[in-house]
Amino acid sequence: MTTVVTTGQPFSCVLDARAKLGESPVWSVAEQALYWVDIKGRALNRFDPAAGTNRAWAVPEDIGCVGLRKGGGFVAGMRSGLWELDGEGRPLALLAANPEDHAASRFNDGRADPAGRFLAGTLDEPKAGGKAHLYRLDRRGLAALAGGILTSNGLAFSPDGRTLYHSDTPTFTVYRYRYDPATGEVSDREVFVRLEPTGDDRGRPDGAAVDSEGCYWTALYEGGRVRRYAPTGALLSEHPVPARCPTMVAFGGPDLRTLYLTTASAGRPVEELERFPQSGGIFALAVDAPGLPEPLVDPDV
Repeated sequence: MTTVVTTGQPFSCVLDARAKLGESPVWSVAEQALYWVDIKGRALNRFDPAAGTNRAWAVPEDIGCVGLRKGGGFVAGMRSGLWELDGEGRPLALLAANPEDHAASRFNDGRADPAGRFLAGTLDEPKAGGKAHLYRLDRRGLAALAGGILTSNGLAFSPDGRTLYHSDTPTFTVYRYRYDPATGEVSDREVFVRLEPTGDDRGRPDGAAVDSEGCYWTALYEGGRVRRYAPTGALLSEHPVPARCPTMVAFGGPDLRTLYLTTASAGRPVEELERFPQSGGIFALAVDAPGLPEPLVDPDV
């Protein structure tokens, strides 16, 4: 693969949020607002770019991801399981319990598929044996789609909904599966991208999104940049971030040509935070290829 050195403009900070572990940005087309979570800060947030304001609601436990729910509110991946939340983050109903050991596992990255099912993976916190899984939630209940994972991340779908991307962050690997939008079943897993843990490829693949051209954008945790890959797996571009730990990207804005990015600050060295004082903020980048509207979680699917 031919690496293209940094192209375009770097990301710039649009909200100096000082989040501990910002994650799961989701753009609401209806509200023209960005929802996101602070996992370790235990908060659901709503950022209004036009007004430059952010509102935060406390949640009762670690919250790894959210999906916008049809009819209002959210589906959230938390330590104890997948929950229905109201519009201000209050838990309404446990939709599916986390079947793993809650002392060592929590839900992490997640998003809705094109039909409205909710996919979410867990995190093996001790990194002691690949005990995490990728799950699907629909009317049939909770089903495991993949196992043997350390940190489930990087969920994204191709524009036609027939390819599912998924990363295992500590292994520096992004996979892709054949996905059946009619059933939510996966098959034919293969390596899409494998990064090297040293040299120019330092940084681990974290949260991701796919644009309208089918290209996969991934945040590189501890890599200080975001990469764009072609559907073939070829590296097209990378964009620097003034924070060492970018976590996840999401397309937003009126034309879906703004790429938003969450970042982390918790547990980082003092020298790093002095160098990157906006760590934990929300960043943005203008892009040429727009994203796609985020599907809503449909409880009837």
